[in-house]
Amino acid sequence: MTNTNLDRRTFLSRSGQGFSALALGAMLHQDGYGRDGIWTPPTGQPHFAPKAKSVIWLFMNGGVSQVESFDPKPMLTKYAGKTITETPFAEAQDPKKLAIERLVVPDGNGNQRNKLYPLQVGFRKHGENGTEVSDWFPHIAKQVDQLAIVRSMWTTDSNHGAQTQFHSGRHQNDGDFPTLGAWVHYGLGSLNDNLPQFVSIGNREYWNKRDGHYLGPAHDAVPIRIDPNNPLDFSHPARPFSTEAQQVGKNLIERLNSLRGVEYPSDPRLAARIASYELAFRMQQSVPEVVDFSRETAETQSLYGLDQAPCRSFGMQLLAARRMVERGVRFIQIQHGAGGAGAWDAHGGLQKNHSKNALAVDQPVGGLLEDLDRRGLLDETLVIFASEFGRTPGSQGADGRDHHIFGFSVWMAGGGLKRGVVHGATDEIGFHAAEDRHYVTDIHATILKQLGLDSRQLEIPGRKRLDIDHGKPIAEIIA
Repeated sequence: MTNTNLDRRTFLSRSGQGFSALALGAMLHQDGYGRDGIWTPPTGQPHFAPKAKSVIWLFMNGGVSQVESFDPKPMLTKYAGKTITETPFAEAQDPKKLAIERLVVPDGNGNQRNKLYPLQVGFRKHGENGTEVSDWFPHIAKQVDQLAIVRSMWTTDSNHGAQTQFHSGRHQNDGDFPTLGAWVHYGLGSLNDNLPQFVSIGNREYWNKRDGHYLGPAHDAVPIRIDPNNPLDFSHPARPFSTEAQQVGKNLIERLNSLRGVEYPSDPRLAARIASYELAFRMQQSVPEVVDFSRETAETQSLYGLDQAPCRSFGMQLLAARRMVERGVRFIQIQHGAGGAGAWDAHGGLQKNHSKNALAVDQPVGGLLEDLDRRGLLDETLVIFASEFGRTPGSQGADGRDHHIFGFSVWMAGGGLKRGVVHGATDEIGFHAAEDRHYVTDIHATILKQLGLDSRQLEIPGRKRLDIDHGKPIAEIIA
């Protein structure tokens, strides 16, 4: 016969387990505890003194042309309409170099069908060092003395799965791997327990939809919409509840979680993870406030372009990012132009495509940099402007450029980086990264270093990473 004479303390402890064990198990798992409880998770503290606290990751989906943005190449205009072999740059197609590009694929008669395509926009020198920036980005150009531009990036996925590759460092054919934001979320503790530490804004394609992968879904970014009335999935109850009723439910969950602590009365980690279970409730209160701009001045809203239709949507996203950084959000990942291959994918009509997209993002990005700097936040915030690859020096069709993985540009700003510098170079037509070449994970390594993280100390047993997965910090742009 079963003994039912349980003391009250034991009964309450056991009855609470059914409700709380699921939540607690998930929380312990996300922090790296297996069932045997042996594995020691990250402490939530940096491995060494950080120079940055937060990251704003701006990603332009589709492939921004490096030669019409931050690496202008006037030789393309000079030799426009000629094949590479008809120019002084014939070595760019040498198979002994880094790769053979579709730019020089012969037709059935043995002739190269693609010609060098002229620049579709002018460019000027800006800032103290005379850095060349295309005329499509005048507001970012005004901030060029804040930037560290890397003109020598390369990657290996020539299709838009390269979006995943830029975020995770791995080719899509290799499988699913955690993104940089997931690693940061996994490695560092919270700056504000009322807000998620890893946020995603903007649409993401199915091939780049998740972040945590083998780290667990707890390290996926929390998607946020810039809508005070509905900023977060499940931010409202499925049916109406009064404030009092919500508080009753919250109190019950707290009580059940505390009962679980009866079995582990001296475990501070358990207490900390129980506290984090309340985050979802607190987010219902705090997230709508972050995306409510009613208290921002008209001047600030105008700085981000909120008073202009072409850039209002993206400007709202970047203003929200600044407000999140102020409130302690660690990693804000913002996607521009997702949908199909990506809005910047200009196989035809490049001039129309890029001028429209630049109009949407240029003023908000320039405004973000200016606003962070004047508020004293840029020193502790890393801003990254990136795209999955660049575009070919030659034409595709009549007036476009194809995907280009052999040389493209990324810029970074703030967070302890040098200001007003250009590092690396492509050749004279923007074909190959020719000097100080950097694979995409070198950007990751630079960001992690500035946040005080050593990626090798974050490795999970049984998940040994390749050396290229870790990358190398770009020392030349670190102050």
